[in-house]
Amino acid sequence: MSTLRFKVVEEAFTHKAVAVEEPAERPSEYFAKYVFNREKMFKYLPKKTYDALVNVIDNGAPFNREIADSVAAGMKKWAMEMGATHYTHWFHPLTEGTAEKHDSFIEHDSKGGVVEEFSGKLLIQQEPDASSFPNGGIRNTFEARGYSAWDPSSPAFIVDDTLCIPTIFVSYTGESLDYKTPLLRALNSVNKAATAVCNYFDPNVKKVFSYLGWEQEYFLVDEALYSARPDLLLTDRTLMGHDSAKNQQLEDHYFGAIPTRVSAFMKDLEIECLKLGIPAKTRHNEVAPNQFELAPIFEEVNLANDHNLLLMSVMKKVARRHNFRVLLHEKPFKGVNGSGKHNNWSLGTDTGILLFAPGKTPKENLQFMTFIINVMTAVYRHNGLLKASIASATNGHRLGANEAPPAIISIFMGKQVSEILDTMASFNSKDDFKMNGKEGFDLGVTQIPEILRDNTDRNRTSPFAFTGNRFEFRAVGSSANCASAMIALNAAVADQLQEFKTLVDSRIAKGESTEKAILSVLKEYINESKNIRFDGNGYSDEWKAEAARRGLDCETSVPVIYDNYLKPESVKMFTDTHVFSEVELHARNEVKWETYTKKIQIEARVLGDLAINHIVPVATRYQSLLLDNVFKIKSLFPAEKSEVIANQDMEVIEKIAAHLLVIKEKVHTMIEARKVANKIESEREKAIAYHDTVAPLMDEIRYHIDKLELMVDNEMWPLPKYRELLFIR
Repeated sequence: MSTLRFKVVEEAFTHKAVAVEEPAERPSEYFAKYVFNREKMFKYLPKKTYDALVNVIDNGAPFNREIADSVAAGMKKWAMEMGATHYTHWFHPLTEGTAEKHDSFIEHDSKGGVVEEFSGKLLIQQEPDASSFPNGGIRNTFEARGYSAWDPSSPAFIVDDTLCIPTIFVSYTGESLDYKTPLLRALNSVNKAATAVCNYFDPNVKKVFSYLGWEQEYFLVDEALYSARPDLLLTDRTLMGHDSAKNQQLEDHYFGAIPTRVSAFMKDLEIECLKLGIPAKTRHNEVAPNQFELAPIFEEVNLANDHNLLLMSVMKKVARRHNFRVLLHEKPFKGVNGSGKHNNWSLGTDTGILLFAPGKTPKENLQFMTFIINVMTAVYRHNGLLKASIASATNGHRLGANEAPPAIISIFMGKQVSEILDTMASFNSKDDFKMNGKEGFDLGVTQIPEILRDNTDRNRTSPFAFTGNRFEFRAVGSSANCASAMIALNAAVADQLQEFKTLVDSRIAKGESTEKAILSVLKEYINESKNIRFDGNGYSDEWKAEAARRGLDCETSVPVIYDNYLKPESVKMFTDTHVFSEVELHARNEVKWETYTKKIQIEARVLGDLAINHIVPVATRYQSLLLDNVFKIKSLFPAEKSEVIANQDMEVIEKIAAHLLVIKEKVHTMIEARKVANKIESEREKAIAYHDTVAPLMDEIRYHIDKLELMVDNEMWPLPKYRELLFIR
């Protein structure tokens, strides 16, 4: 083993669990300790200010700038009592991460000293440099002005010594340069459209909320091993590495006993999450070695998305305290499961009804079927767009691989719902229909209570599955901003519900009863969208062929998948729902193509460097040792004795030479392919060139490096191997 590798592996295997100093209180007592929630608002704000702010949050009332100074004063007082010395506008640029610039509370007091101040003006608005963030050409370097503006619906929070204020981020000319702005627009649109449809069934409904429960999968790697892998350090995934003899084939990691060091990390992380108001609920081992999951209680989409982004930042900090590094890449290790971020999405009314949950009466069930059929139709009409919303250079490695949904959007509805849909296709409005409740299994074991069976099974191969009272968008990548998928989904459903109401109202105006009008339109939608329903094995080759025959989007090239954002039907849908302008859509696609290119470019440069400067020299040195051994054997032993041994070594020498030749040739070809692609001016065409000409060469180079890993002396191999990376001691 190389000296460096020996040291880092030894260090990794001798780590002990870091003791977690758990708070003496129960979680309910320190939950949201660092959040300016309603409890703190009520305590630190005048009643008039509190009432006005709650009205803004709950009812979408226009924000009155006159109360801004009062809110800022109360927020600053609370923050300083909690030890905060700085504040920042915390926003979500088009980098998939978050951004923040910290300013202290101090201002000159005109007497040679300073005083802590925080005005309403500073709370409401700031001016980040818009040209320094991805903007798709909306802002030039000499046109730098942009604005961040406070989002009152997501509470401020404290991290370390800084008050973080969630904000939107727009350009000087008003275009969105972030994820939060279009997300809020999409949520507003689906609220209005869904409320209007709900009023067919219950006039008392005044608002519909969109809910999200994300499931964050991630890998942990020992920090010492991580630091010895330049590919992990620079790209978050291993660009080379042969399978370990043991990985996940025994299926013993999933839901297994959590390793002691990992358990200590998880406890520490949960405490930090709870203090920040993130309702961490579930933790467990995932399928692949070193893979784990954290899931919270459902929240409204905007807050849930903020919490997920905050979690990804917090977990990286906590991991460092435990000598770990968190890998959020969708496919950090070849040959084992990748990581997703399943988005469990639902709609609910202010009257307490979940719109995707079956009811107890025909009227309630008609409402239930109305909403799931409209969702089904929206997903059918925009299946390519929904795939584009979760497509990325990193998620492209995961989709269609181990335990990940295929790169084809379909809906799993379950046997019972599917049967009802088929019945409704020829439905008579005089008949009643109902969803059965949970049925029992008699296991024949008296000490085991009856197990209740849900009215739908689960299909792990489905990218978009109905799971009883919600839809699970399983195709979202682990490193993604949930907002991308939630924007597309909520906007598409809002647009669909708007059309539905227009059609129903037109039938009512012609004299049809409300029930008959609803059923007539729903029947049309069921027949139109039947091709999106698929309850079978999404991994099978047969499904890929069948999906193509059904007219579903089967494209696998990520840069080409992005074209779905600019299709006429997508542009119309986004502009009709006021989620994106056409200018914003074009700009975002420019960013997507540019980001894809840069990620593949970085990976190719790292792989080329590792191949030529790390792997080739080591393999050549080992090859020289074998050649020297052959020479010595032939010179010391008679020909009849030395020939067998020498020939065996020569066979290995020749194989090494063959692999080295291909590696050198392919690295050179890859460099030339990058040079050609880099000259292309169109970001779309450049991204396609990187996908078609550069990425495939990386796979070829990796294949030959992985073969060398099995041949070269283990003591000489320069990088930690999978068997060392994937098993926490």
